Amino acid sequence: MALKSTIFKATLHVADMDRNLYGDFPLTLARHPSETDERMMLRLAVFAFNANERLQFTKGLSTQDEPDLWIKSLSDEIELWIDLGLPEESRIKKACGRANEVIIVTYGDRAAPVWWQKIKDDLARFDNLRVLSISQSTLAELAAMAQRTMDLQCTIQDGQLWLSDNDNSVCVELPQLL
Repeated sequence: MALKSTIFKATLHVADMDRNLYGDFPLTLARHPSETDERMMLRLAVFAFNANERLQFTKGLSTQDEPDLWIKSLSDEIELWIDLGLPEESRIKKACGRANEVIIVTYGDRAAPVWWQKIKDDLARFDNLRVLSISQSTLAELAAMAQRTMDLQCTIQDGQLWLSDNDNSVCVELPQLL
């Protein structure tokens, strides 16, 4: 029998001073059985950084044809494609061909630098691609905040996201590699 996803509910109260965007986003996250709290909370933080009324979580880990998050136009064109982890070069190239903007957020303090050195030269030609990274220590802090029901305050200023609940506050920075 297949394991089912675990459902998490989160309300993000976003104050993004960089984009002059303020709003509340009630979210439902389905954590795949093979997904860690770190990765799920990274999805949540990346959502906050890119908050938009049309930004959606996709099927993610359970499908190869969709990213972790995306924005689609009313005519079903992909405006923003966001992948987490260390995707294959062919997947990134395909995403750059399908979407107006592609963001890759890497994680893994040991594996990410090796992955990046291997593919960075081949990806430099894509004007619609940004590659960001997050430290393992920040991921661990985010994971400590994971609860089945979350009410989170998000403040974004000068490229930093402060994510807070009643007990914790985490500064999330995503330095740009490309």
